Amino acid sequence: MHLLRLPVVFAMLALATRAAEPGAIPPGPAIDEEAMRHFQALVRMDTSDPPGNERPAVEYLKRVLEAEGIETKVFALDPMRPNLVARIRGNGSKRPLLIMAHTDVVNVDPAKWKHPPFSATREGGHVYGRGTIDDKDNVTAALMTMLLLKRNQVPLDRDVIFLAEAGEEGNVRFGIEYMVREHRAEIDAEFCIAEGGSVVRAGGKVQYGNVQTTEKIPNRVRIIARGVAGHGSVPLRSNAVVHLAKAIAKISEWQTPMRLNETTRAFFERLAAISPPDEAARYHSILRGDESGAAQEYFAEKMPQLHSVLRTSVSPNMISGGYRVNVIPSEVEATLDIRSLPDEDMTRFLDELRKVIDDPAVTVEVAPGHSRPGAPPSRLNTEAFEVIEAAIKRHYGVVTIPTMSTGATDMAFLRANGIESFGVGPMIDREDALMGFGAHSDQERILEEALYTFVRFKWDVVVSLAAKK
Repeated sequence: MHLLRLPVVFAMLALATRAAEPGAIPPGPAIDEEAMRHFQALVRMDTSDPPGNERPAVEYLKRVLEAEGIETKVFALDPMRPNLVARIRGNGSKRPLLIMAHTDVVNVDPAKWKHPPFSATREGGHVYGRGTIDDKDNVTAALMTMLLLKRNQVPLDRDVIFLAEAGEEGNVRFGIEYMVREHRAEIDAEFCIAEGGSVVRAGGKVQYGNVQTTEKIPNRVRIIARGVAGHGSVPLRSNAVVHLAKAIAKISEWQTPMRLNETTRAFFERLAAISPPDEAARYHSILRGDESGAAQEYFAEKMPQLHSVLRTSVSPNMISGGYRVNVIPSEVEATLDIRSLPDEDMTRFLDELRKVIDDPAVTVEVAPGHSRPGAPPSRLNTEAFEVIEAAIKRHYGVVTIPTMSTGATDMAFLRANGIESFGVGPMIDREDALMGFGAHSDQERILEEALYTFVRFKWDVVVSLAAKK
């Protein structure tokens, strides 16, 4: 251990110790080596989804947990795609705490990787590999938390449940959908801590912590244009391609209504408080309800992520139709990726979409494909959010900003079943995504120190929420 780190280490230990009962030894740099060993072992397992083969990861977790005397169960719709539930029991005076992480990862093109995607190569203070920040960092932090709770015999007011789930990246029917439908009692909890957030660093300086408290809901919609087929040498006013193109143009020009919820309002309020004056002015404009001013256009052009969190978004992403250059097709279609606000009435929204298109030759249909249930945002005035916020301040020294994810996570299923859920994550460099080092990229990586700090952070949150007071 480097001597210069000792004051920091002792400070962290003192903070975490105050959150636990006397005698419960919180994690610190002494367990970094163990965390790295488990992390590398998990990253080296190819659990790509598709095709989906989470079994090696579950077998590894089960073996490690049971060696410490921790109760585990395995549930599987497909034997190659199991889910593991581990439980450490409390006195039952409070409802359980669920810590959830997924063992599958998105698939890879190995030729594009500098380091083999399942090598967990350590270089320059980083670990490289698929799943390093999505989501085997969370798997490792949850595993280490369970091991340390058991070893230190921390008295608990709540059961602490660890769900290592399958299928998050590609097919939830094997994972969270199956667990909620068939084994709800095994994972029922008051609160869930899962993926979806991060601690953002820019230029080497930590800026703020994101905690995901709600998310937009994915909807797949087809618009189909139909017309008269004919020879390409004789243009027709009924050309389905032309009608579809006009419909897409109208959709792209449609600015759907802005609507804030508890999470997004707090997001802009807290972001304004830590931003330079010109940025803060734009955020205050949104908070005043300005739907047509310069801030909206600025976000759409420069910060599309923020433009998207303000409204139900529509993106035409696939077009198909036609089979010969000299044949006017009778039918062409486009598929829209609609990410709705959690409280959106989709029937009414699709009616508005039809009015925007305003063309009897074009129909709007809900397309088959996976979606997630809608649910109200997890509340900010809860013990869980307050504990997470305090832990971010202790470990990273920054403000917490609640966020609504524009992407989808499996917490949607839990929120729809009444479990208040919060997404957290390790420290990431904002520049990494732009350089191709982010989640789902071809050089996914995590800072070693970020992993170690995240393990300590996760421990702190769980002990603060679950330990006997």
